Amino acid sequence: MINSTAPVLDRNMFFVKEHVGMFKAANNFDIHDPETNEILLECREDDLGFFTKMLRFTDYKRMTPFNVEIKEPNGKTLIRVSRGVSFFRSVVEVFDENNTLIGKFRQRMLSIGGKFDVLTPDDQVICQLKGKWSSWEFRFEKEGNELAMVSKKWAGIGKELFTTADNYMLTINDNVPSGHVARKLILAAVMCIDMVLKE
Repeated sequence: MINSTAPVLDRNMFFVKEHVGMFKAANNFDIHDPETNEILLECREDDLGFFTKMLRFTDYKRMTPFNVEIKEPNGKTLIRVSRGVSFFRSVVEVFDENNTLIGKFRQRMLSIGGKFDVLTPDDQVICQLKGKWSSWEFRFEKEGNELAMVSKKWAGIGKELFTTADNYMLTINDNVPSGHVARKLILAAVMCIDMVLKE
């Protein structure tokens, strides 16, 4: 499934770096080139309501809605990740630059370590995200083949990854074609690891 895309999304390596703040309600990240540290994309949650902000500092944080936009530095939105209030399991919707629904994430109940399905708009499974909290590694897999991996380890950055913030390395394999909608969904899913599974 090919989807019109920006060249930046055809890269295979991204360093996702959280904005650090003691009283931080919003989920804000910068996505860097791990080799040059250049900011490639900015992930922002700009329009938080008052009650959502308040609940982000309570035990109800995992249930709160979110709406994160992944933008180029020039302000152009490429991907939007959205979820309403969640009580039992999350269903997250992903939209492209034209605000067209391109896929969903559905959390699996009672999974060990964290798992969700990456779906087409009509609920067909594209791949699955499977996690290991013990080693802090998450893999996107389809029929036993790895499409991408998210980890806190990468030799090129070293100890910078092991700060108090949630910083990740995303590596997308060459077997995911350029321009494929799966690239957008995988990048969007990295935001959901933090907001859906980990909080």
